[in-house]
Amino acid sequence: MNKKIKTEAVDGLFEAILTLKNEEECYAFFEDVCTVNELLSFAQRYEVAKMLRKGNTYLEIAEKTGASTATISRVNRSLNFGNDGYDLTFKRIESKETI
Repeated sequence: MNKKIKTEAVDGLFEAILTLKNEEECYAFFEDVCTVNELLSFAQRYEVAKMLRKGNTYLEIAEKTGASTATISRVNRSLNFGNDGYDLTFKRIESKETI
């Protein structure tokens, strides 16, 4: 975990996020907290991560998502050297889908 982001404010934000119960509540909360561009950037990065894990090339990802190669590279670096946050969610979603 990055000690630079571990603050009381971030803890409070995460606590609030963890109270959300469904997609509708997530839309309401994140539309209030984020700009449209911020939210779309989060979604784009997540889509890039999914495509990288599936073995898509940078070119395929850039064409499908509109992400720059710099963004794709940053996401790839997080997948390979980060805190495994993406993979945690991928595994949980995958196990939920197989139930």
